[in-house]
Amino acid sequence: MFVHTILRSTLTMALVVSAASTICAAPPWASLIPFQRVEADAEKAYELTEENGPWMIMATSFSGPGAEQDAKDLVLELRKEYSLEAYIWHQKYDYTDTVIGKGYDKYGGPKKMKYMNDATYTSYAVLVGNYDSVDQSGVASTLEKIKTARPQTFQSGYSIKSDTIKTLRRKIKEAIGTEEKKAKGPMGHAFVTRNPLMPEEYFRPKGVDELVVRMNKNSQFSLLNCTGKYTVRVATFRGAVEMDQKKIQELAAKSDSQVVSGARLADAAAKAEQLAADLRAQGVEAYSFHDRSESIVTVGSFDSVGTPRRDGKIEINPQIKRIMDGYKGSEGSTINNGITPTFKPKSLNGIVLDVQPVPVEVPRISVAANYARQPLR
Repeated sequence: MFVHTILRSTLTMALVVSAASTICAAPPWASLIPFQRVEADAEKAYELTEENGPWMIMATSFSGPGAEQDAKDLVLELRKEYSLEAYIWHQKYDYTDTVIGKGYDKYGGPKKMKYMNDATYTSYAVLVGNYDSVDQSGVASTLEKIKTARPQTFQSGYSIKSDTIKTLRRKIKEAIGTEEKKAKGPMGHAFVTRNPLMPEEYFRPKGVDELVVRMNKNSQFSLLNCTGKYTVRVATFRGAVEMDQKKIQELAAKSDSQVVSGARLADAAAKAEQLAADLRAQGVEAYSFHDRSESIVTVGSFDSVGTPRRDGKIEINPQIKRIMDGYKGSEGSTINNGITPTFKPKSLNGIVLDVQPVPVEVPRISVAANYARQPLR
């Protein structure tokens, strides 16, 4: 009863959630409003934070003596003279440590190497903008504005005057004859990038969406609550799977409501919930997970699948291998004149498990919801 109710309500609410997100989103004309006021206070540092972005434009970077002051001056100038929301982000680079190179030394150990120029320095980057996506209105025009801008900082900046490489680039640029390349300013190599302070998970395309979260919300042993990075899938229950090509064509001609078999999905979810409960009753760390096409049951919680070997393969985690061996099917009769063995899957209380359990990555709720952006000001 639980799964039927959850699946029906979540599938029904999908359109409602979509409509609500549209209502809360910024109006399409928000980024087109002219004369936006950009703060330019000489007493403020305008350091980059997680609240900025998530997508920005990398304007330029400074390093060497006077780099920090040049970055601050450029940020203030971009804000005051060009009405651009600019920020400073600094990062330290250390090339004095030993690194692991390719190959092995004469003792068979990993080859250790050092950088040719073992130096330590801090780079100060200037980033511009607060964009929700790379294709947001205003990104392209702002990027072009930055590429052709000629701020005074690049004429008087101490780090720029003392940087021989930048001086050489400027001389080469001045010698170029094409009008197109002459039109570009000192930030002509600016590009769109992401906020480096935001977590990697934010920009990953994978992640559990809101509908799937609702499907698993009331599950007693939900895989979304698993703290590990990996687990072992021991059983898979699918909704509607069709192999006949003629029937596939018939389904393709029908509407989505006709194709999605809620009854089969509900049955698959019910089996997964029951199996997880039965395994838990045996003291096994079991989890269940439901999505739009199938439900699965997994066992265990692990931080890694195994250890990389020198030959490039993975030495599988002994605990994971123990689970895989414990739940895999037993070898039965053979086919193809006794050459190909067949396997009989194991079962628990009448519920059939997968013939070959496999380690899988634990799904995570997308962190994008925790970084909801405010409309551009």
